[in-house]
Amino acid sequence: MCDSVTVREAIIKALPEDTSYSGAAPPPEHLYIPPAHLKALRLESQLVIGTRGVGKSVWTAALADSLLRKQLGAAVPELERADIRVGFKESTDLALYPDSDTFVRLIENGFEAYHVWRAVLIRWTADILGEIVPRDKWSDTVDWVKENPEPVARMVILANEKYQKDDRSGLLVFDALDRLSSRWQVLDKIVRDLLRLVLWLKPYRYLSAKVFLREDQLDRVIDFPDASKLLATKAELTWARHDLHGLLWQYLLNGPDNHGECLRRVYSATVSAEPQYAGGIWSPAEELKRETPAQRALFEALAGPWMGRDRRRGVPYVWTVGHLADGQGRTSPRSFLAAIRQAAGDSFERYPEYGYALHYESIKRGVQKASDIRVNELAEDYPWIRNILRPLAGLTVPIVFEDILNRWKGAFPDGPQQVIANDVLPPEHIEQGWEGVRDDLLQLGVFEMRKDGRIDMPDLYRVGFGLGRRGGVKPKKR
Repeated sequence: MCDSVTVREAIIKALPEDTSYSGAAPPPEHLYIPPAHLKALRLESQLVIGTRGVGKSVWTAALADSLLRKQLGAAVPELERADIRVGFKESTDLALYPDSDTFVRLIENGFEAYHVWRAVLIRWTADILGEIVPRDKWSDTVDWVKENPEPVARMVILANEKYQKDDRSGLLVFDALDRLSSRWQVLDKIVRDLLRLVLWLKPYRYLSAKVFLREDQLDRVIDFPDASKLLATKAELTWARHDLHGLLWQYLLNGPDNHGECLRRVYSATVSAEPQYAGGIWSPAEELKRETPAQRALFEALAGPWMGRDRRRGVPYVWTVGHLADGQGRTSPRSFLAAIRQAAGDSFERYPEYGYALHYESIKRGVQKASDIRVNELAEDYPWIRNILRPLAGLTVPIVFEDILNRWKGAFPDGPQQVIANDVLPPEHIEQGWEGVRDDLLQLGVFEMRKDGRIDMPDLYRVGFGLGRRGGVKPKKR
């Protein structure tokens, strides 16, 4: 089997620096389907809920990619007979859907969001049927849809009948809806009207829509008649510890050239079996995708049995995921993979003689790196969060809320509105003052409430935002 130095180098080469793919589809060898995500990929699941970094945009891109959709079809056979089109995502494709600026302008010009979404649908059905609708500008399509309800209904009926005849299905996928407005009231209307469209499609067996939503958005909009019919289809994107370790080995087994070969030897020597191989892609066996002694043994082969000199410091298999979790116990795959890659690089530089590829102190530094990445991710979805948390740097948690409140009042005497730019979506409960901001941070998993009422912060965010904890992973020196 490869020595620890060679394994470190192989891990670095097998794990990309950026596993977000910026909304694009991942390469086939990196596509990993946790069992908990199977429901979300099925056509029947019309609402898919998840926090930042759990895969909403990755699954949107994968569903829209014909090659990856074929790969997904091995796990979800109905996708092999589906034609899938994106109805909205962060990157622009004006032929398929209006971008955020165009969407807002349409609403400002008096169009309802419901009619805009129907226009997206009708351009799709027109393409399915080979019919012509006005499409020089989105305003032309929306106006036509608004003024021609009967032809719109007819086109949807005919598209459904065509798919029925062809024994296929059509699916519209929507993602990144939080990019559509910087005002909650406007955004709520846009999302609610989209869900009305999804509900309108329900009687059509061969046409459907799938909406990927942030969890904080769903609670605000699911208050219209028959919304329970959509909630019954809801799926949540979560990553259990065993899912993250399974994903890690999906990457490692498919490392480039001799690096992948080295890691496959580690795998085979540890579990006494070869990894699965099909279509040019290596995959861990089903047993290695679940929390089994074999899966634990694989990580122990990389990181050793303890997070120190003995068992008192914890087990790397458990410790790593646990210290990357937010206040609600959720760990994102990007954070986990980034921590492992950083740990390998740090071990390479600091502990070249260590007998395992990942030194336990390097794993702690990997958490520091992952914390920085997670903070950046969070700030992309919630641009206000850096300004809100910056005054808390240097505090030690757990801490009473009054101490946090004093820091906020000292930095922003005019209240939380003082730090929120006009062009970004503010905290959901900002109208309730600092207590509302606190509640939003609790909901996001940035804060967590202890039983004694003190505010704590998980290492994932605490390190990145520069707060301390006695005996915890230290924040990076700025």
